[in-house]
Amino acid sequence: MIKLDAVAVSSKDMAKTVAFYELLGFQFPSWGADDKHVEPVAKPGEVRLMIDTAELMEQLTGHAPTPPNHSSFAMLCDTPAEVDAVAAALKDAGHTLTVDPWDAFWGQRYATVKDPDGYQIDIFADL
Repeated sequence: MIKLDAVAVSSKDMAKTVAFYELLGFQFPSWGADDKHVEPVAKPGEVRLMIDTAELMEQLTGHAPTPPNHSSFAMLCDTPAEVDAVAAALKDAGHTLTVDPWDAFWGQRYATVKDPDGYQIDIFADL
């Protein structure tokens, strides 16, 4: 059986990237400024988020990472109000909302935000 185990992003500034994902509810174990790879705490069977420094990814792949111009993953919230609150907290912290919260025609409250390296993350909840 094959299944999705992890989603990876790269970071040019690990402290900024970790702070961004903490605003999305991820909890990180202790990590150091020299760490080239960090992962938030995940329960067994959950999809993991892996964050590698841009330098490490360039060493591993032979080219500098380039964030996608589309959403790379989405975060499910419990309520539409939580979508608004999370989007507001990210915007207040200086992050860019590429799509402000709106009631999508497919029945979800939806927003999109860029992480510090340009990866787009959807935030949504059922209406």
